[in-house]
Amino acid sequence: MLFHFKNLFQKAVILLSVSVLIYSCNTSTNSEQTTEQAIKLATAPAFNADSAYSFIQKQVDFGPRVPNSVAHVKCGDYLVATLKKLGLEVTEQNFTATTYDNHKLKARNIIGSFNPSASKRILLASHWDSRPYSDQDSVSKDKPVVAANDGASGVGVLLEIARTLSSLQTKPDIGVDIIFFDAEDWGSSDGEAKDKFSGYCLGSQYWAANKHVPGYTAYFGVLLDMVGAKNATFLKEGYSVDLAGGVVKTVWDLAAQLGYSNYFVDKRGSAITDDHVPVNETAKIPMIDIIHTNADNIANTFFKDWHTTHDTMENIDPKTLKAVGQTLIQVLFQEAQPEVM
Repeated sequence: MLFHFKNLFQKAVILLSVSVLIYSCNTSTNSEQTTEQAIKLATAPAFNADSAYSFIQKQVDFGPRVPNSVAHVKCGDYLVATLKKLGLEVTEQNFTATTYDNHKLKARNIIGSFNPSASKRILLASHWDSRPYSDQDSVSKDKPVVAANDGASGVGVLLEIARTLSSLQTKPDIGVDIIFFDAEDWGSSDGEAKDKFSGYCLGSQYWAANKHVPGYTAYFGVLLDMVGAKNATFLKEGYSVDLAGGVVKTVWDLAAQLGYSNYFVDKRGSAITDDHVPVNETAKIPMIDIIHTNADNIANTFFKDWHTTHDTMENIDPKTLKAVGQTLIQVLFQEAQPEVM
């Protein structure tokens, strides 16, 4: 009996030792995997959300920026002047856009290039026009949309990124092209438009087929659409995952490491017809869409005041602007210093 107990004790010690060894190995492996998964962050400047907010306010102060309106012309001139003041090389791409309901629009895409001689280029974009009618409004369906979030928020973030880049004494070794697409939001919500884009994305379609620089290309692109609302959620938009999945992963991983996973939700969302589609399909540049979509509300895909007269500055939250802007700046500086990836 004593002999049997001794053998059992010895076996128990051996089993315990093996278990400890296995646990130690697993712990070591998990630790190594965590280290491998973590991204070594490049040093990047801070994004000023208050400054971005003021850029949004300035656009809204012009009134709805509907093509062919005085407000549209004045705001376009302001965007051009601001990009030039910040030291970017500016190209104005004027064109006539024909809407699905046969309106002729005097439109212009506005392009600002930071470090235009750099061979490695990243494309950032947003649309700057306002929708001509508030079709999702319960009362004032015929009024134009002020478009603080759906348009101006993305432009404001990109203007602040331009300001941040231009203010640096040591410039990153990378080129950045900022495009403000026009005539994005004159589309049909009732199926009247029969084209692939339902009447939307006229400016990006034009640019994709007529690039501002012949033969222009970029490593990848990021489109911003509705990036200013309080508690916004950015799901991994469907076309972005299918057409530029690697870029989606990079951006969402960086956002998570910066502490913004409550905004950049690790979940695939709906496929949204937006300005990134012609950039992918026609211009052949992998571009993703950071766009506010709701994770748990299929009936209301976008933010609550989308395409209504209530899309005003009350929607805009500097915390959301900070999450988006800081993530994008980090993306740029990771690309400028690829050895840290």
